[in-house]
Amino acid sequence: MTHMPREPEAFGEQVARILRRQHPDRAVEIAGPMDLILNGRHLALSNLYRMVHNDPTRGVEIVENYLEKLVEGDTLGSIPLPFSVAKPRIMPRIQPTTIFEHLDREQVAHVPFVNDTCIVFVIDMPQMTVSLTIEQLMRWNLSPEEVDLIARHNLDTYTPRVSLQLMTTADGGRAATMAVQDGYDAARLLLNGLHKRLAPELAGDFYAAAPARDILVAFSAGPPEFLNLLQSRIDRDFRRLPYPITTDFFFVTRDGVAGTKRAA
Repeated sequence: MTHMPREPEAFGEQVARILRRQHPDRAVEIAGPMDLILNGRHLALSNLYRMVHNDPTRGVEIVENYLEKLVEGDTLGSIPLPFSVAKPRIMPRIQPTTIFEHLDREQVAHVPFVNDTCIVFVIDMPQMTVSLTIEQLMRWNLSPEEVDLIARHNLDTYTPRVSLQLMTTADGGRAATMAVQDGYDAARLLLNGLHKRLAPELAGDFYAAAPARDILVAFSAGPPEFLNLLQSRIDRDFRRLPYPITTDFFFVTRDGVAGTKRAA
């Protein structure tokens, strides 16, 4: 069987069965239609569900690989790494603050960002990433702000030349898409040279959108019809893609990145 159930409750039950088969030594409980408890840790299945249903013919394979990497990442995360080994591998990711509905804010290494998002940090390993915790930072005697500087530097040098897909619409709108599909596309909003590189292509200060982890779209600040069309696309990608972030635009200037989300 290569397909996974589409009904959320049945999907969660099937994931639990696969997890118990792969790792019979782990305690697995079903906490809700799309939620498991793995060795006392909450495991939300919404991103996995989206991954599977973007490629349903490989459903079981996707789930098995995802769970294997998850368990391996947990094992690696429990092993203290020397800072000298970890430092060149620390990378940033942008996440919605809704992650703290299921994760302990006091345990996750992060710094606030705009548009109800935050920047979290991972150690980039050859086959997986391991999330950084406050406990790990305390071992290294580092603050989240210091790690943020390290992660941004590593991001700048990780892919110094990212190919762009540029487009111009009939009404004068301009857009540039970054899609490396390496887990850091949205995070490239944090690149130090982003404005310098794209402002000439996008007629000055520009907007950017990161609806999900593997998409970053930068675009000109008008015309209105062009922005409305892009907003519809961003909303659609946010609803369907794994690892959603936000439907709000970011405003990129030479002084940095600002949010466009209005206060409630």
